[in-house]
Amino acid sequence: MRHRKKVKKLSRNKAHREAVIKNEIKSLFTHYGIVTTLAKAKTVSKFASKLIKLAKRGTMAQKRKVFSYLQDKNLVKKLFEEIAPKMGERESGFTRVVQLGPRKGDGAILALLEVIGFEEERRKRQEELEQRRKEKEEKKLRGEEGV
Repeated sequence: MRHRKKVKKLSRNKAHREAVIKNEIKSLFTHYGIVTTLAKAKTVSKFASKLIKLAKRGTMAQKRKVFSYLQDKNLVKKLFEEIAPKMGERESGFTRVVQLGPRKGDGAILALLEVIGFEEERRKRQEELEQRRKEKEEKKLRGEEGV
């Protein structure tokens, strides 16, 4: 029985689950939004909210605690200097989970997980990536790929 068990197992053992959650959080803070399965999005949202709440306090002890989890100085700096100050007086609800629909391959329900307040930055980044993808495709069609 799973009475009083708060951890979503995500069909993984503990080490794998922790690694997946950390990687998803790193991607979330780097790109301000990610597309993943609904179960992972809900789980990652909880952990990301806790880290943002720590970052809002802004003390050195909180920085060390966040760094011990993320293991990336640049990401910790971004979290404390960009993301946390933009949250302002907000006490909770730092992330948003939007259901997108089933994935073609296996039918898993996909969701968009994004940091509140950074929607425009995420869209700009996505447009840049789309533009690069189109340029690469055009080069490939012209035969300039291998040159």
